[in-house]
Amino acid sequence: MNAVRNYQKELDKITADIENGRNSEDKNGGDDGNGKNVPRLFLHSCCAPCSSYVLEYLRQFFRITVFYYNPNITEDQEYRKRVAEQKRLIAAYNKEVNLTEGYPIDIIEGDYEPECFYEIARGLEQCLEGGERCFACYALRLRETAKRAQSGGYDYFTTTLTISPLKNAAKLNEIGEQLAAEHGIAWLPSDFKKKNGYQRSIELSREYGLYRQDYCGCVYSRAQREKNIKKL
Repeated sequence: MNAVRNYQKELDKITADIENGRNSEDKNGGDDGNGKNVPRLFLHSCCAPCSSYVLEYLRQFFRITVFYYNPNITEDQEYRKRVAEQKRLIAAYNKEVNLTEGYPIDIIEGDYEPECFYEIARGLEQCLEGGERCFACYALRLRETAKRAQSGGYDYFTTTLTISPLKNAAKLNEIGEQLAAEHGIAWLPSDFKKKNGYQRSIELSREYGLYRQDYCGCVYSRAQREKNIKKL
């Protein structure tokens, strides 16, 4: 029987190695202070609230480019609202970069193509939230992230999705590692809800006045939310 992996501990080991390497470079004049020798991370983000803690945490160790690619958000107005909040949060963080530890954050908005989500969801429409349809959605978004990360010459790629208590962190890491092997780029393991990460994201959402949606984004999760509300 395989032992349950602790993805947070695996991430801690990587960031500790980065920190130790940075300290060594500083002593030898290796880093010019602008993050020249800092590893580059291509970070898929599902939304501003989930990314808030992840960015606060990881910008100490990486030069981060946020990749906003979420074709599962099947209403155009909802998509535009969420991507605007993501950009607003990053702009706010970058204004504070001289006041806090960390490096500036970039953002790339992927194509908005909900038709790709409907294609992978075909035949899985009746799956409950957290099941096979969600796993296919994880793979859709992470595959595009891996491709972009590889072509952009990044050192790592990962996703903010593991911060949610409603998302399957083990499955996300499994998919990420498979895609890493396929595309020849390192996957950054994570379970960002650890270390009170999810609670911190709630605090940061309040601090920055972020729009915090109450469903994942697709028509099926919205229908499930509405069904749950009627039961109350």
